[in-house]
Amino acid sequence: MSRWQEAGADTAMFHGGLYAVRCRYAELGLSQLLPLQRVLVGAGSRRKGAFGGFHHLDQGYRHLQMFAVVTMHGPMESGTPHRPDLALLDLLRAYAHDCLHYGSRRRYISVGGTPARTQYGINFRRPSGQPYSGADPQGSPHTRNLGIVMEGACDREARRITRETAIRAGIVAPDDALGRLAFRDMTGALSDEDVTAESAETHEGEAAGYVERLRRYETGVNRRYAYFLTEFAPGEEEDLHDLLLAAVISGDTRGLSAWLDARHGPGTFAGVFLSGAYFEPAALDLSA
Repeated sequence: MSRWQEAGADTAMFHGGLYAVRCRYAELGLSQLLPLQRVLVGAGSRRKGAFGGFHHLDQGYRHLQMFAVVTMHGPMESGTPHRPDLALLDLLRAYAHDCLHYGSRRRYISVGGTPARTQYGINFRRPSGQPYSGADPQGSPHTRNLGIVMEGACDREARRITRETAIRAGIVAPDDALGRLAFRDMTGALSDEDVTAESAETHEGEAAGYVERLRRYETGVNRRYAYFLTEFAPGEEEDLHDLLLAAVISGDTRGLSAWLDARHGPGTFAGVFLSGAYFEPAALDLSA
């Protein structure tokens, strides 16, 4: 951050966003944010045409190491952002997102001397590996997968904070297609046209791959989560969203389950998410 400041970037916006993250997450029950020293930002690359940002390959939170590994948005040849405003907004979105991963309730046990995560937020996994919920069918507009629900909830919140920070700082979408698309993604304002399969074809090199991953994330995570909220909480989407995030942080599903039961009948949480495979015995390895 200090290197970016020396290059002329005004980082006050980012620090204002951090304050918003701290206040909002405290309301949800998260008092300890991801320490900034545990956020590793890749800002330079020797790879020709390298393009970084939230949708860079292998970017994200490492739950065992408790580190966030992120990249600077945009071209990465120089180590300083080509567009400081976009890079700072993207970094804020990534940090706000990974804070929720860091703060999600987790439980581990030892399986043969190897740590196995049996709970992550409101998602559960048997020691033998079976997840509580199954994968969604490819191309499905809705979700019955707790991993998608939690990921969507984290990003919805992170993008809301990023959007409000951009408004306070007076930052608007750039005029060029790639910058405009990135800004809309960071602030949760992507249109249907933005996420068509043809959208990536207008870009070249690594930027095209970045846009394609952006499109897949939007349709496979964020839009499925938005559909889930309107499906189970029409007119009360934000209430359900807040309950979900609070449950993810605490690991306690009772309040969330009671809310769903009151609107959709007893046992809604299990009825929606529980997969029959959760109770199946683990497959035996017969190769030994």
